[in-house]
Amino acid sequence: MCAIEYYTYEDYKQWEGKWELIAGVPLAMAPAPVRKHQALAAKIIRQIDEQLDECATCEVLGEADYKICDDTVLRPDVVLICNEPNDTYLTKAPEIAFEIISPATAKRDEKYKFEIYEKELVKYYVLVYPDDLIAKIYKNEQARYIKQGDFSFERYDFEQTTCKVSIDFDKLFKKFRTKN
Repeated sequence: MCAIEYYTYEDYKQWEGKWELIAGVPLAMAPAPVRKHQALAAKIIRQIDEQLDECATCEVLGEADYKICDDTVLRPDVVLICNEPNDTYLTKAPEIAFEIISPATAKRDEKYKFEIYEKELVKYYVLVYPDDLIAKIYKNEQARYIKQGDFSFERYDFEQTTCKVSIDFDKLFKKFRTKN
């Protein structure tokens, strides 16, 4: 990316609204997510949070700032973090990052964020497609994402996380299958 103006985290902190910053380039986030997007994020958070009752080192968050460096700050829809020392923003790679795809941000999530998360060694990257009711899961192996599959009705166990969690995609998408 090449920009006329270059911004840093100090600039980012002053902005109103929802933004991401990639290599010094400010990117406005889409308008408020549609209800389906918000409902899916809430269901993901709830499923993971219920599994963390016995895990004191990990937590699941929605829309937390992940400061990668001074000119790159991402805001994943949902993250699983473990042993994170900072309360202001994430400083370590999340163990799992979920992005719920919207038409306005699909390219950013599928290409730019994919590459950044892969390089930063985020263990799992999950792209959730609300219109198709499919999730694509990628696992980081030796600094490369390997696709684990497309999931709609299955359960997936995230075995490389500090606190073992899973997502039941049948349960996640069930409510939306009955709506037409």
